[in-house]
Amino acid sequence: MKTKTQTPAAMLEPAKTPAAKIFGVGSAGVSLLEVMNREEFAGAGFVAVNTDATSLAGSTVALKIHLETKLLRGLGTGGDPERGRAIAEEQFTTLKTACEGADVIFVVAGLGGGAGSGITPVLARAARETGALVLAFVTLPFVCEGNRRLQQAQQSLEQIKSVADGVICLPCQKTFKLIDENTSVLDTFRITDELLVDGVRGVWRLLTRPGLIQIHFDDLCALVRNRHSESAFASVEASGPARSREVVEKLLNHPLLEEGRVLAESDAVLVSMMGGKDLTMAEVGRVMEQISRHCERAQVIMGAAVDEALKNHLSVTVIAAKANGAMAMAETPMTTGYLDQPTGARGSARSASRCAPPAPPLTQEQREQVLARHGSGRARKTVAKMRQAQLPLAIISKGRFDKSEPTIHKGEDLDIPTYIRRGVALN
Repeated sequence: MKTKTQTPAAMLEPAKTPAAKIFGVGSAGVSLLEVMNREEFAGAGFVAVNTDATSLAGSTVALKIHLETKLLRGLGTGGDPERGRAIAEEQFTTLKTACEGADVIFVVAGLGGGAGSGITPVLARAARETGALVLAFVTLPFVCEGNRRLQQAQQSLEQIKSVADGVICLPCQKTFKLIDENTSVLDTFRITDELLVDGVRGVWRLLTRPGLIQIHFDDLCALVRNRHSESAFASVEASGPARSREVVEKLLNHPLLEEGRVLAESDAVLVSMMGGKDLTMAEVGRVMEQISRHCERAQVIMGAAVDEALKNHLSVTVIAAKANGAMAMAETPMTTGYLDQPTGARGSARSASRCAPPAPPLTQEQREQVLARHGSGRARKTVAKMRQAQLPLAIISKGRFDKSEPTIHKGEDLDIPTYIRRGVALN
C-alpha cells in the first residue's frame, strides 16, 4: 500500500483571495455601484469614474475619478462617445494608476451614452496593461432609446471585447420578458440593474467563497484570458425539498439564456452554486448533470459554496461564454419587441427591421450580390444577363435626414426599398 507523502505546512494554507476592484463608469455604472451590497462584496475596492460631477457627488464610494477638461466645460460628454474616449485617453495614466494592485477588475457600465461608451474601452485597456484579469459587465439600451444610442453601444461593445478578457452583456430589451404592461419605468430599470449585479455577484462568489468545491483564480484566468468572449448569464433560486429540480427548470426557461439555447452554443460555462449547510452533494450532482447535458461542447467550471443565511435555499448563477462571437442575447436589441409577442412574430424578418438604420448606398456589385443571394438558382446563373435590364434603383443619401429615426410601419422600415426588404429579385 502506498503511503501519502507529507505535504509542507505552507502548502496546506488556503488559497489567497485575489485582490479585486469594481469600477462603475458613467452615470449608469456609478448607479450600479450604489445597488451593490457593500457587505456582500467585502474586500473589493469600489471606484466611480465619470465626466459628470453631479453623478459623482451623489456616490457613496470612497474613490471617485472625475474626468474633466476645458473642452467639456463642465457639461460632460453630451452623449458623444468620442469625447469620452478622448478624455479617457488624455488621462490614461490616472486610470491605469487606479487599476494597479488588483488581480481582477470588474468594469460595470451602461453603453449608449458618451461616458459609458467612450471611457469603458479605454479603462479596460488600462486595466489589462496592469496584468489584471478584466471582466466587463455592460448593458445595451432599450429599443425605445433610439437607433443612435443602439449603434453607439454596439460599436463600444466591439471595442470592449477587443481588450477585455471577458464581457457579460445584458441588452435592456430582454427585461421586457420579465415585466408586464403595468411595470413602471423605475421598476424596469431596477430589474435591469439587479440582473447585471447578479452577474458580478456570481463571479465574485466563484472567486471568494470557500465551500464544498473551490474555484481557483488560476482556473478562471485560464478559461477566459485572451478569449475575448461575450457572455450570457442567469441567476435563479429555489427552496424546499425539490429545490435542485426547480433551479434547473428555471434556468432552462430563463429568457436571458434563450430557454437553454445559449448553453448549447457556448464554449465555456461557469456555474456558481450556493446553499445552506443542508446543501448535499447529491443536489450538486443533479444540477450539474442537467446543465452539462445541455452544453456538451462547453468547458464547464463549477463552484459550490455554503452560506448559513441560505438555509433550505439553493442559488445558482450560470455564465455562458462563446469565444470570438456574439451570443444570441447580444443580438436581440434590434429584434425584440417592446412586450412579449408570439414566437413567430418575434422571429420574423419584420421584427428584425424594427429599428434598422437607413440602408447604406450599394455599389453595382453589391446589388448584384443581393439579387443573386435571394433569387432562384436560375437567376444566379443568368445574373450577367440581368445587368442591362436592371432598374437604376441606386440608394442615395438622405442628406440632412441621414441621422433621423427610420420610418417604421407594422415592424417594417419603409426607408428601405421593398425589393430589398422582401428579397425580391428584379427580372
